Amino acid sequence: MSRTDRASLLIHLDAAEVFAALTSSDALAAWLPPQGMRGHFERFDMREGGSFRLVLSYEDTSGAPGKTSDASDVAEVRIAELVPGERVVQEVDFESEDPAFHGTMRMEWTLRRTEDGTDVEVVARNVPAGVRARDHAAGLTSSLANLAAYLEP
Repeated sequence: MSRTDRASLLIHLDAAEVFAALTSSDALAAWLPPQGMRGHFERFDMREGGSFRLVLSYEDTSGAPGKTSDASDVAEVRIAELVPGERVVQEVDFESEDPAFHGTMRMEWTLRRTEDGTDVEVVARNVPAGVRARDHAAGLTSSLANLAAYLEP
C-alpha cells in the first residue's frame, strides 16, 4: 500500500518570490536539505521535462544510515509539471540497493496566495516503504522551516 505524507507552512511573501526559491539551484541547495544534512546538485535542469540529481549528505552518520550510502541520499528527480507562481511537481527516485527505497515518489509543491502571504504545501505520494513516516514528517517540516528562514531572515 502506498503512503502519502504532507506538510504546509505560511510564508509571508508573494507567491512569485516563493516560486523562485522552489526553482533556483542556489536557493534549493540552501534551504531544501533538512536539519542535519547538506546538499548539492550534480546536474540541474529546472524546466518541465527537465531533471536534476541531488546529493544529500548527513552531517552525523551515527543516527541512521542513508538510502544510498551510510553518509548520503542520492535522488534522481524529474520535473513533471511547472506552473509559475503556483506549482512544482517532481518525480523522485532514490538511488539505493535496498528495495524498500525503490519506486517513484511524486512530490507536489503547491503555492496558494492568502491575504497574509503564500501557503506552501508539499504532498509526497507513493512514499517508499523504507522512508519512515516520522522521519519524513520531520524532514518535510524542517525543509519548510528552512524555506521560511531563507526567504524571511
